[in-house]
Amino acid sequence: MPRDNQDDLILEIRNMSKSFGQIHALRGVQFELRRGEIHAVAGENGAGKSTLMNIIDGILRADEGTIRLDGQEVDITSPAVAQELGIGFVHQEIALCPDITVAENIFMGATSTSRRTLMNYADIERKASQILRPLGDIDPSALVRSLSISQQQLVEIAKALTLDCRVLILDEPTAALTEREAKALFEIVHALAAQGISIIYISHRMVEIFESCDRVTVLRDGQYIKTMTVADTTPREVVSAMVGRVIDSLYPEKQRADERSDEIILEVRNLTEKTRFRDISFQLRKGEILGLAGLIGAGRSEIAKGVCRLGLDVTGEVVLTGRRLALRDYGDSIEQGIVYLSEDRKGDGLFLDMSIAANVSALDLRQIAGGLGIIDESREADLASGLADQLGLKHGHVRQPVSALSGGNQQKVAIAKMLSVNPKVIFLDEPTRGVDVGAKAEIHRILRELVRSGVGIVVISSELPELIGVCDRVLVVREGEIAGEVAGDEMTEEMIIYLASVGQDRRRNS
Repeated sequence: MPRDNQDDLILEIRNMSKSFGQIHALRGVQFELRRGEIHAVAGENGAGKSTLMNIIDGILRADEGTIRLDGQEVDITSPAVAQELGIGFVHQEIALCPDITVAENIFMGATSTSRRTLMNYADIERKASQILRPLGDIDPSALVRSLSISQQQLVEIAKALTLDCRVLILDEPTAALTEREAKALFEIVHALAAQGISIIYISHRMVEIFESCDRVTVLRDGQYIKTMTVADTTPREVVSAMVGRVIDSLYPEKQRADERSDEIILEVRNLTEKTRFRDISFQLRKGEILGLAGLIGAGRSEIAKGVCRLGLDVTGEVVLTGRRLALRDYGDSIEQGIVYLSEDRKGDGLFLDMSIAANVSALDLRQIAGGLGIIDESREADLASGLADQLGLKHGHVRQPVSALSGGNQQKVAIAKMLSVNPKVIFLDEPTRGVDVGAKAEIHRILRELVRSGVGIVVISSELPELIGVCDRVLVVREGEIAGEVAGDEMTEEMIIYLASVGQDRRRNS
């Protein structure tokens, strides 16, 4: 733990304010960072966290306020100036070049300033391999576009580790990572802190804050609320400071005994894709939320995409409410009532520059088509407004662009898009990634209401507390096979991790 001494301050923010038109993103915010400290910044989406970090990194200019680094006031006019001052920033949004290699992305800054005519690819791949080794098994010669979202996030982190930082900002760095990958990242973060590097850690995950951070500063509605020593507070107090109210429970009540049913909504039999998974069989019962757990690369998302025929050549049977389906592509899947919500909300799930109404209706335009197949904007708006009200979407008008919404409300638009076609089954891949604690609680409540209304829900999540908190049963996937199933008192992080990593159900061998 860093000493409580003003001489230990490396970064000081005083009276920081920033407005965008009539919107006050920051109002008189203060923040202090000590040497070798891991300092969390918490707050709901829209609290001002990203605006503050963008000012520290020189992406934005403050309207007023000062930044002091090592006691000296500094003027950070650009990210290049921030890097010269020893400030590194790993953004939540992945900003890699997809058509060049991992190694080239990691050392892009160095290679762009090099005076050599020819690049020594072997050398940069060797250096990249050394940096990546503690983070995960990633081929430095692979094109970035071939990597999963989690692997791309690790490459972003590796880029930052090449910088000579005194201050490192990490914005939701584990949002796309598995428990194992996150653990490896935290080992690196603690090692950096031990070397005297100061870490600003932005996260919605209370577990990470309380396991790894020294202090936590809470922002709300663009204002500084308080700074707390992690050892002297509780997650409940932090959440209460973030939202200005007490959230009684992050997870709604699970399926009650009187709600349990033997009725099968969806049955998958021997689903196989020659390289990704094999002989996958499971059932989804009425009224339950089924979880899919496993390490990144285990095949969880691929199984869901295989059921929905999203670009995968699969064999096996899909049976919906007792009827075997003949699915050729995702269009057939939608037609039959099985839909998939992508983990990559901004890449595959939504059209950010289009309106809420246009996004909601995008899965099937026939439902809002008027004469001659022309879109009836009135019907489109009515559809979006109805679903927005059902999901508690906070918005100005259904014609506003989705990009103007917070992460939690964007996710609600993505869910509304699924509900617009009256689905029987929804596969939700990382449904609360990158949303704040208040929005998570709302989304979990929505999922429970949907299953109680008769919709089948399958949740894929890398966040084990979420799977345990929201699901009635969890299937654990390992290396393309179902390694086991947990429910009730056996649904623990220990058991899920054991099945995901070892693959042998120890209950059968004890």
